Amino acid sequence: MLLGGRLSIYVALALAVLRSTNAAYVDPRVLDACPGYTATNVKTRRDGLTADLTLAGTACNVFGNDTQKLSLNVVYETDERIHLKITDASAARYEIPESVFPRPNSRRTSSPKSAAIGFNYTASPFSFSIYRTSTKEVLFSTASHPLIFEPQYLRVKTALPSNANIYGLGEHTNPFHLPTDNTTLTLWSRDSYGVPVGTNLYGNHPVYFEHRTTGTHGVFLLNSNGMDIKLTNGDPGGPALEYNVIGGILDFYFLAGSETDPTEVARQYAEVAGLPAEAPYWSLGFHQCRFGYKDFVDVAGVISSYKAAGIPLETMWTDIDYMDRRRIFTLEPNYFPLNRMREIVAYLHAHDQRYIVMTDPAVAYVPEGGYKAYDTGKALDLWLKAENGSDSLGVVWPGVTVYPDWFHPEIQNYWNSEFKEFFNPETGLDIDGSWIDMNEPANFCNLPCDDPFQQAIEQNMPPARTSPAPDPNTPIFVEGAELTKRDLLNPLYAINNAAGALSSKTAATNAKHPNGLVEYDVHNLYGTMMSTSTHEAMLARRPGKRTFVITRSTFAGAGRTVGKWLGDNLSLWEHYRFSIPGMLGFASIYQVPMVGSDICGFGMDTTETLCARWATLGAFYPFMRNHNQDNAISQEFYRWPVVTEAAKYAIDIRYRLLDYIYTAFHQAHEDGTPVLHPVFYKYPKDSNTFAIEHQFFYGDSILVSPVTEENSTSVSIYLPKDIFYDFTTLGPVQGSGAAVTLNDIPFTRIPLHIKGGSILPLRAQSAMTTTILRKTDFEFVVAPNTRGEASGSLYIDDGESIVPKSTTEVQMRFKRGKLDVSGKFGYKTGVKTARVRFLGVDARPKVVLVDWKPVRGSAIAYDAATKVLDVTIDSPFVKSFSVQYL
Repeated sequence: MLLGGRLSIYVALALAVLRSTNAAYVDPRVLDACPGYTATNVKTRRDGLTADLTLAGTACNVFGNDTQKLSLNVVYETDERIHLKITDASAARYEIPESVFPRPNSRRTSSPKSAAIGFNYTASPFSFSIYRTSTKEVLFSTASHPLIFEPQYLRVKTALPSNANIYGLGEHTNPFHLPTDNTTLTLWSRDSYGVPVGTNLYGNHPVYFEHRTTGTHGVFLLNSNGMDIKLTNGDPGGPALEYNVIGGILDFYFLAGSETDPTEVARQYAEVAGLPAEAPYWSLGFHQCRFGYKDFVDVAGVISSYKAAGIPLETMWTDIDYMDRRRIFTLEPNYFPLNRMREIVAYLHAHDQRYIVMTDPAVAYVPEGGYKAYDTGKALDLWLKAENGSDSLGVVWPGVTVYPDWFHPEIQNYWNSEFKEFFNPETGLDIDGSWIDMNEPANFCNLPCDDPFQQAIEQNMPPARTSPAPDPNTPIFVEGAELTKRDLLNPLYAINNAAGALSSKTAATNAKHPNGLVEYDVHNLYGTMMSTSTHEAMLARRPGKRTFVITRSTFAGAGRTVGKWLGDNLSLWEHYRFSIPGMLGFASIYQVPMVGSDICGFGMDTTETLCARWATLGAFYPFMRNHNQDNAISQEFYRWPVVTEAAKYAIDIRYRLLDYIYTAFHQAHEDGTPVLHPVFYKYPKDSNTFAIEHQFFYGDSILVSPVTEENSTSVSIYLPKDIFYDFTTLGPVQGSGAAVTLNDIPFTRIPLHIKGGSILPLRAQSAMTTTILRKTDFEFVVAPNTRGEASGSLYIDDGESIVPKSTTEVQMRFKRGKLDVSGKFGYKTGVKTARVRFLGVDARPKVVLVDWKPVRGSAIAYDAATKVLDVTIDSPFVKSFSVQYL
């Protein structure tokens, strides 16, 4: 060990870093030379242990004073989960409030004897490891990397295998399969237009899954402070993952996952972060939005044009354009008058369609009064406070603004009241869902932001309208708190925040909350707390009905109440491509399955071919919405013939599959099973699948393989060694565990394959709205695996109730030429089973039986070229039935 004097010199030299850059750097050899801690007073229990951790030598004091004594608590909460917590033994430190992130139920704990993973430790210097009990394989180990625990710097470092398969640690636009060669992932919410690669973005999910051929496990650090997570392979000691956190405590959840099924770790993470919200059926339809619809005539024209083009439109959205001077809970009286907006909403509802508008968090600062949203909040004194106790001011779209404090005891009543009045079904804007933006929170004010009023003037906030107001009578819809003093603005360890200082382009990190917390600790929670409040406000408007809220900024657990769009992307092929790994991160890891990107891109001008390809890919986002910026060209799907054809084709498939994906959402809500699957989830032993990020499974059975290169009509895809079926022809395709090049793919099409072993419940045809779709008959597609077997499920309810009065829950199984459809048929669908389609049938059968009765020849069709057997059923979908061919 280095002597104290030499160590101080090394640290001082190491800290003489490039402070002109955003991030701090210390030579890893210096950090690894720190003394770490010694474990004493170790007390074991049936379900874990506790210990005291005492500094083992001369303090490093790298970014503050090392904490002398810590407390360690290890609990085997379940057979698959270990909870490890390290805290300051002598002073209270910030932890995420239970009200924001409810902890998992751990009243019935487990023990090391029955657990799938185990905890091991070395007392001096203290290190620990997590290992798989069945094989003794080490999954997480801090050996050779001493723990550093300071008021504003926590460091934990674990060894990784060579070429480790790491996924998660978002939000980012890095590859889904994270590069382990000197990658820094920064968690600090920021307004990040253009979603630049390699930077921190809107949300924070400090969880990763690691996949090996021996199994898949997960690690979740429950900490909302800013952090850098570094993946390195050139440091002393070999490949590693290192946490560098600027506050709070170390609160780890280790998840055993499974040795055979990667989706098991997703379900285990859902037990900690919470199960995703049940989605309204209609929310899976197609959504249209734009920043830049200039008035009510413009909005109505888009609705009419989609109808004229024959493109299904489920939900129309409006960006902040509708607001008076960009102030939330207002309508611009000349451009978006209330009576005309209510006319638009009434038209949509009469045609089984929906309407959503944006709500931002920032409230215009109007101290002279006359703006209800501000006046009410001021009277309740619920704005976020500056360090000196005054209102913390920023600059956002309305100009100078204040920020609602989501910790204030009256904030939910305020938010409920504003939603109830402004969105009143009888007197206001009767929205069906909510869209919240700018909730990092965003701030246009450049540091030091000592004169936000002048900056608002210089930035022209709120911007003036550039078009004349329409005639108000224009016809529409014409047919055709810690004890240690901390630096809350510039901590010594500077995370790699792309915006610069912590307070840059957001609320000041020294702002205070009424419960004593400071924004420095809870900044990353702001978006999720607003999301939760908005969910509650929407629930108060329509009690008993599922809410639909789409947000930009998220934290772990956000999926319990909201969905997520991936922010302000650009109309670039690169952004088209990395929308897939971004979506996979949220849907398959972070437990936020209602996710999607702005189709065709938000910023810049799209092109006809890019928009056509994006329309086909976007049909397989869980959340499908076209949205773009005000200064870009219009990009509604009906603007180009090729895009129109592409959208109609893709939406036709999406809608026919809607009950299939709705069932997947229900399953996710029940147990956390992902709605989307990276390819390795289905083929965990095939190392060729581990880095695939441009193919994915929609649900657990539809392999989506989009064309990814500009103006190309071919794509190289990977087909694992398995049987698949072409979704269009239904003919069999044998995968050999190799790349396959598909050619001559029109811009209006997207390659899709059905995984062998699946039974798909499809609607027999598509429809213009989801309401009409639910009145359409079913057909079942049976796609056997190599053993001649297949299975599937179908869940149906009223599509909107939190607690449905009745449900239909059906299991489909196929074996030895016989399909059995059975279960509970409680929900009255009012539709029939039109037909059953058997794939991979080698010869026309001699006999077909439905419920053991022979079927007439006219009800049977066989295609020898595609090996598809069609059997017409045409019976009400009200009871179990069977179909067998011999």
